Amino acid sequence: MYKRGGKNRFYQRRKICRFCVDSGMEIDYKNPKALRQFITERGKIIPRRITGTCAKHQRQLSLAIKQSRQIALLPFVGRPNY
Repeated sequence: MYKRGGKNRFYQRRKICRFCVDSGMEIDYKNPKALRQFITERGKIIPRRITGTCAKHQRQLSLAIKQSRQIALLPFVGRPNY
C-alpha cells in the first residue's frame, strides 16, 4: 500500500542574508520603506528563518524596527479590518 521511509525528502535551498551579500544595503531606522519588507501586515517582525537574514543583521533589523516604531515611522499594529 503505502511506502514508509522512501527517498522523497524535500530539501529547501539555504537562504542567504541580503545584507551580507549587498554591502551597500544598510539597516537604518529612518528608512521605513526598507524596513516594511521585514514586518507582516499585522505589524509583527518576520523571523530570520523565514527572511534568511543572519543573526547579526536580524538583531540590527529588529532594533531598527523598534526605533522606527517609537518615532512613529512604522506602526506597532497593522490596519484594523472593520
